[in-house]
Order: sequence, then structure tokens, then C-alpha cells
Amino acid sequence: MQSLVRDHVPGAEEALAERYIRIVRMCARPYFLTGGDSEDLIQEGMLGLLSAIREYDEAKGASFKTYAQACILNRIRSAVRSDQRMKNAPLNDGVSLDEVLSDESQSLGAQLYARSPEEQVLARETDKEFISAYSRCLSKFEARILSLYLDGLTYGEIAAETGRDTKAVDNAVQRIRRKLAKLPSGENSAS
Repeated sequence: MQSLVRDHVPGAEEALAERYIRIVRMCARPYFLTGGDSEDLIQEGMLGLLSAIREYDEAKGASFKTYAQACILNRIRSAVRSDQRMKNAPLNDGVSLDEVLSDESQSLGAQLYARSPEEQVLARETDKEFISAYSRCLSKFEARILSLYLDGLTYGEIAAETGRDTKAVDNAVQRIRRKLAKLPSGENSAS
């Protein structure tokens, strides 16, 4: 079967993958991914099997089954190690400003252009009330960053406007997110 893959016979890779799916499932069974399920590990194992199919060299003396099993296990273990490293935990555990901010605060941007001029003025007033309501828990710099962020400016534009670098702006946005997420839900409405 491996010779058919080497000769690029159509469907040979798929047939070999079907033949070894049971080994992939057996290799994935004892492992666990935080926030994932067994299908995620099986998918990683299938990627390992695919690389084994494409890179196998029978001249090296190992049987295909042994080589495939080693590739599958390496790929699964790599995925588990990567998951346990918690490298992207800040990104995964972050709180989106969209979740924290009330509907009134989201009236900026695209919604502004869909409104009449009178509605736009009222929306700006509501946004100013929203920002002033939160300013008691934000520093002056953070309140300014929030205002510019809600106006739709990018980090680079906010940095230019405030005279700070983009990293300082990003740090301020992260602090704002954390502070707003800690507020009780009753304080999330601008009144």
C-alpha cells in the first residue's frame, strides 16, 4: 500500500488513512486537552498519520505501522504539551470590551452612520454619559483611551493622539477590560 502512495496513485493516502484510523483513536484515548474533546486529539493524530504516510522510508528498517504509531503519538503529545504550556492563556481568558459595554456604548461606529443627525447627537450624549459613569473607576488616561477606542480609533491612532506608544495603549485597554469586567452588572448601564 505504501508503494501506491509513493507512486502518487489517487486515493492511496486516503485508503491508508482509513486503514490506520483505529490506531489513531487508540493513541489519542489516554490523553486530554483542556477545553477540547477527544475529536481534537484524534484530528491531531490524523495529522501525525498523514505526515507518516508522506515521510515514511522503508529503507530505514522500521515497519510502517511502527513509524506511523510513533508519528501519531508525537503529534498528540506535542498538542497536549502545547495546551499545558498555557502560552495563550491571556488571550483565551481575556474579556472583550464588547461583552462588558452596554448597548448604549456600542452606538458608535457603524450604528452612527445608520442614524439620523438628531439620533447621532443623542447617541454621542449617551456615550459621554457612559464614559463619565465609568470614569470614577478609571484613571484619566484610561478614560481618554476608552473614549478614543469607542470612537473607533486603532491602537496606532490612539498612540499618536495621546503621545504614548502602542504598547502603553494596549496595556491601558487591557486594564480597562479587567476593571470593567469586575464591576457588578448593575453598574454596566449608563444612567
